[in-house]
Amino acid sequence: MSSARVDYIAPWWTYWLHNFPHINLRFQPTDNSFQPGEENYQQSLIFLGCVAAAGLGLNLLCLAIYLSCLCCCRKDEEEESKKPNSCCVTWSAVAAGLISCIAVGVGFYGNSETNDGVYQLTYSLYNANHTLGGVDSLVTGTMGGMKSGLHQHLARLDEIFATRDDYVQTLQFMQQMADNVIKQLLGLPDWVDADMDLASIADQTAYVEYYRWLTYLLLLILDLIICLLACLGLAKQSRWLLTTMMVFGVLTLVLSWTSLGAELATAVGTSDFCVAPDKFLMSQIKGVIGADIVHYYIYCNQTLSNPFQQSLTIFQRSLTTMQIQVQGLLQFAVPLFPTAERDLLGIQHVLNSSEVSLHQLTALLDCRGLNKDYLDALVGVCYDGVEGLLYLCLFSLLAACAFSVMLCAIPRAWRQIACREQDYDDMEDEDPFNPRARRISSQNPHHTNVHSFCSYSSSMGSQSSLHPPAAPTVSNAPMNQTALFGGHPRYENVPLIGRGSPPPSVYSQQYRNRYSPSMRATYLSMTEDQVRHFGNDFQV
Repeated sequence: MSSARVDYIAPWWTYWLHNFPHINLRFQPTDNSFQPGEENYQQSLIFLGCVAAAGLGLNLLCLAIYLSCLCCCRKDEEEESKKPNSCCVTWSAVAAGLISCIAVGVGFYGNSETNDGVYQLTYSLYNANHTLGGVDSLVTGTMGGMKSGLHQHLARLDEIFATRDDYVQTLQFMQQMADNVIKQLLGLPDWVDADMDLASIADQTAYVEYYRWLTYLLLLILDLIICLLACLGLAKQSRWLLTTMMVFGVLTLVLSWTSLGAELATAVGTSDFCVAPDKFLMSQIKGVIGADIVHYYIYCNQTLSNPFQQSLTIFQRSLTTMQIQVQGLLQFAVPLFPTAERDLLGIQHVLNSSEVSLHQLTALLDCRGLNKDYLDALVGVCYDGVEGLLYLCLFSLLAACAFSVMLCAIPRAWRQIACREQDYDDMEDEDPFNPRARRISSQNPHHTNVHSFCSYSSSMGSQSSLHPPAAPTVSNAPMNQTALFGGHPRYENVPLIGRGSPPPSVYSQQYRNRYSPSMRATYLSMTEDQVRHFGNDFQV
């Protein structure tokens, strides 16, 4: 019995996965042959899932240590040290986004490949089920025609030819041939059980695959949405959005490691089957169908003879003999017994129908049809299916890395946002250079008449009395107070007149140091009319 396969060669990645260590939950090595019914083999696949769970625990532990160090080692940073930290957060967010996009792309491809492989498997199972169902239907129909239709016609002819012993012997011989045909048909294997098993397996596989594909599709979309919302939170500097995305990031990290364990166990188990599929199938069908029949359909070698060839040959010869006998009776007995013509034509019709069924059985029982379905199923599972599972494993690893980086970057960004808001809180609310004060004044309609000090400076500087009579015009150059007021001692100490608004980050501290709180409150409480009056008095 040759076991060489020319038309099917397992891909290299199935051998790579097949060589993974198979260890049960008691940390004992087990056989890596595909034996899904044995407890040790099941534990070896569960052990691979436990390895992924250990990776999840280690990942969460590292994140917890990092967050603890970030909280415990918190210190006040100077303004010069904030720039590199924000740059680090930015690059971390960019890296997490790129890795997440790559992971989602790989996941979509792997999910599609796995779905294609499973679809090819179910399609082949349905084709094989149709073939076996056709064989069973033909055998059942032929046996029914021989038992019921032919027997009734022979019984009536036996009454008609009762006076002719030679014709009665011919009828008895035809009855023996019919019994021989029924015996040969009964010798064929019972395909009913195989038909039911294949249909059930195909239906269950299609049902599970649909929900698996839908689950991974939702997981891919969830990863992409979380990544985009995290980037949006970093751009908008929204603390509540970052906090929410951090919670969802932890949840997605757990889902990524869980899916990795399931994918790895499934890929290894499927690879164990793909390395030696013939051995497993022969062990499963043993006792139901003969080993020579299974070997004939699995290998379909030209040197192998059809195990049904002898039965089909006897079937063909019996039909031919019966047709010859019917032709003789039609030629010689009908002139003597005209009433026998109807039954003889009925027998001829049954024999013709049986011959058509014989040709269809010969075609369906040939190994090429079922062997093609078998090879298509193997290619779908072992090539597209296992390859897709490997891409899904890569997707889970990349997603875990991306969300780990994101979970490291979000606390630092959250901390920088908190420090920036604390710096704004340290500034006085009446400080015109405080961005929060500007937002409050723009949102509060009661403060519409309150202007910043720079506005009063510009309005005061617009008074004709404050301009020097002959001040030179200098473009794109800073103006000092002496040049602005022409060296007049009265106006040299007037601040910010004729200047543009200085940057708050540079001059806010100088502004607070130069002017007392009472002076600033006085300027900020003035209306425009009071400012003009103050400018006229000041000029006088």
